[in-house]
Amino acid sequence: MSTTFKRILVGVDDSADAMLAFEYAIQQAIQTDAELIIVSILENDEMNVYQALNKDYVHGERDELQKHLLKYQKQAQDAGAKHVKSIIAEGEPGETIVKDVIPHLQPDLLIIGSIAKKGIARRFGSQAAYMAKYSPISVLVIR
Repeated sequence: MSTTFKRILVGVDDSADAMLAFEYAIQQAIQTDAELIIVSILENDEMNVYQALNKDYVHGERDELQKHLLKYQKQAQDAGAKHVKSIIAEGEPGETIVKDVIPHLQPDLLIIGSIAKKGIARRFGSQAAYMAKYSPISVLVIR
């Protein structure tokens, strides 16, 4: 019995593994005519207290991330994915995706890279392992 995924969520952070996950997600979306949702997380814990309190700084970071996500969106569309959108969420990547993004968007499949590009959590535990363990949907970890 095969499962057809109609809404695919892919997490991106510019790491090599995330790029592989993104490329795989594009191909899956094209093959199954699924909606592709690209998510990136604005990590507040990487900002110092002054940056976090400065609304202009946070807004500027969010704007830069949004512009970057539009490039991902265009890449997916240029490759042939028909239904593509992107979103930004804020917080700890694994927890935010599992507890906020997935319940809100209700995807069928989460595709992620195995190693995050940045963040102290990289040294103390894998975000991918957290998402694979606690996600209420199927998770495909690309390496």
